[in-house]
Amino acid sequence: MRSWPIRICATLLTSLLFLISAPAGAAVDLSVPGSYAVGYADVSVSASGRSFGARVYYPATSAGSGTAVAAGRFPAVSFGHGFFQSISKYASLGRHWASWGTITIMPTSQGGLFPSHSAFADDLNAALTWIAAQDTTTGSRFNAHVRADRLGLSGHSMGGGASVLAAARNASVRTVTNLAAAETNPSAVAAAATTSVPMQLVAGTNDTVAGPSGHQIPIYNAKLAPKQLRTIVGGFHCGFTDSGGLGCDSGSISRATQQAITRRVTTAWLLYYLHDDATHHDAVWGTSARNDPAVRFLGVQ
Repeated sequence: MRSWPIRICATLLTSLLFLISAPAGAAVDLSVPGSYAVGYADVSVSASGRSFGARVYYPATSAGSGTAVAAGRFPAVSFGHGFFQSISKYASLGRHWASWGTITIMPTSQGGLFPSHSAFADDLNAALTWIAAQDTTTGSRFNAHVRADRLGLSGHSMGGGASVLAAARNASVRTVTNLAAAETNPSAVAAAATTSVPMQLVAGTNDTVAGPSGHQIPIYNAKLAPKQLRTIVGGFHCGFTDSGGLGCDSGSISRATQQAITRRVTTAWLLYYLHDDATHHDAVWGTSARNDPAVRFLGVQ
């Protein structure tokens, strides 16, 4: 007769010990897809005097091309591709962010051999203006689905530098997270010095194309706080893309490993700053971020 109380107490004690010992956020693996199915659509953007094509990845009711947007309103990020890179090389990241509830729009502009960094920055901002306007556009699939007050910028290499230029020009942007951001013309370093929104720079220690010392560190040093530089140990420039190509470098970790780390680090940032989810503070600024063996931390909140 005494066995039931004993079993109940033992069960409660086991549960309590688990809760005490489990670190905050331990059950959330941000490197794997989130809860939303992902839809995508190729769109024609016309806004702010700019016109270009783009692909949008978004939280959806079911996966696939042109599927319905999931219920609710979602933050949006504009992502800039690297020099002479197709946006298809960033499809996995676009899908991932969308699966966690962030609409991601990727302009196809400035893809030739002689791109204008300044124009690309304007295109990134125009993409944000366009997607935000869709929230109140009758007949748009994004009608009543965009949080126009929660907009961010991102990009890789040239696109990362352009995202810094864009942030300096757009008072509506709340945050920036980018990958191997490269110095641009006009200067992303100079633009960073006038940009106060939270900015995350993600780099790779083995990047031989636009490495930290010549590109991300100068941007970081010029940037006003809050700012952080997260450097992936063994990461390389082309490790941020879904596939390599002519002139690509290599690192001491695999592309799959680097991309998993990138998804984890950037998704935490977007959830914290665009979704206002304070449960990710530790992964962004706390002990977990500062003591991550895979990612060196430098930051001022």
